[in-house]
Amino acid sequence: MSPDNPAVPGPDGPETPAWEQMLRAMLGDGADAAIREMRERGFDPAQMAGASGLPDDPRLVEQAVAQVQRLLAAAGDDPVNWQMAHDLARQQASVGGDPALSPGRARDVLDALSVAELWLDAVTDLPPSSGTPHAWSRAEWVEATLPTWRTLTEPVAASLSGALVDALGASLPEEAAGALPGGLDPSHLLRQLGSAVFGMQVGQGAGTLAREVFGTTDIGLPLLDSPAPALVPANVDAFAEGLDAPLDEVRLFLALREAAATRLFTHVPWLRAHLLATVEAYARGITIDVDQLEEAVSSIDPTDAAALQQALSGGVFAPHTTPEQRAALERLETALALVEGWVDEVTAAAAIAHLPHTVALREMVRRRRAAGGPAEQTFANLVGLELRPRRLRDAAALWAQITRDGGPSARDAVWDHPDLLPTTQDLDDPAGYASRRAAAVDETAEVDRALAQILGEDPTTATGAAGEPTDAPTSDDEPTDPADREDPPTR
Repeated sequence: MSPDNPAVPGPDGPETPAWEQMLRAMLGDGADAAIREMRERGFDPAQMAGASGLPDDPRLVEQAVAQVQRLLAAAGDDPVNWQMAHDLARQQASVGGDPALSPGRARDVLDALSVAELWLDAVTDLPPSSGTPHAWSRAEWVEATLPTWRTLTEPVAASLSGALVDALGASLPEEAAGALPGGLDPSHLLRQLGSAVFGMQVGQGAGTLAREVFGTTDIGLPLLDSPAPALVPANVDAFAEGLDAPLDEVRLFLALREAAATRLFTHVPWLRAHLLATVEAYARGITIDVDQLEEAVSSIDPTDAAALQQALSGGVFAPHTTPEQRAALERLETALALVEGWVDEVTAAAAIAHLPHTVALREMVRRRRAAGGPAEQTFANLVGLELRPRRLRDAAALWAQITRDGGPSARDAVWDHPDLLPTTQDLDDPAGYASRRAAAVDETAEVDRALAQILGEDPTTATGAAGEPTDAPTSDDEPTDPADREDPPTR
């Protein structure tokens, strides 16, 4: 048996080629007709198996056959095979080991989160989250966050799956369709295969992220339905290796970031829905150039592995963005930058009096977020956008400027309503934010007075709160420098 025609023991003893095992797993009783049809058309199944990289290890072939059988036997019409995504994510998360947390390691994390809440009380008006803090293994992180991955990825998976069925379903020859077991609808088979592909992508991305993230808010989006601070000690320890700062200090700094972001998502109720809805709006608008896809598929020689790889990497499946999508992407990038910038600024304000390496750790985290990682790239390929706050430094500078102008209360009050969020213009010119906000408030007050006159109401009463800048501090005695506050007790 040649290397390009690997074989495994057949059910009755003789060796059966691996490619034949795979076809029989997919086509059942129709495999003989399909093989005969392929040979009559000049396709050598053994050569195709070698070009596709079919493994020559009998155990791997058996596993692949079993996976294909499970795939085709799976029920449901979900655009993503979530069982496959779950299993693969768990497998990826365990690469390199994922032991259960000892009581001591879990206690270290929970103590760090507790101290972080005390320090944050001194620099922000937003109260702690009511969620129970957690210390998780990587597998536990996967289990807790996978429901949100479903919300994020299903819209684009459904769009792409439909486009693939439209492009490929009608082009299947009748002979191939008739060879499918049990009269299976070719479109249904294509949807199942597409669901498996997306399941693998989601599982790969979530599992890889499980080995990288510190908590539940690292990518800028809240990954829990009910926000609660959590850290993955294995990833915190890995990040601390090679740094000059002690592990305890690194853990406290990352606990501050996680606790700050959790406070924000807990007490700004519209923020999570705003971010996820923007991602969904972007994803639902994704389309595929079906004509280009059909042309590429029709010109591919299945036996030419190089041609196949070139076609798949040449943008055939790349989504085409619309003006509406570009607008949604700009809104998302601005919102992500504002979230990350607020967390960055508040964390630094809380840490500077207690952690000697605050400045260095802040810069390390900034660079890490700006560079991204393989898991974020996987998500970018799947959903079509990158979850990186490109303007994190600009947003942090804006929040610092607002704090200098009006104090921490003014900074936190910006989150009272989505209409108050700074814009890209504010990121470009943080120093002019206060004057632009005051002008906007004056314009709103003028409109309110005009409406009051039309309606016969008292213009003075109508002006009321609208005439007051929403970013004004609540107290003239509020200190603007976190160092002027009394330090909370340390632990």
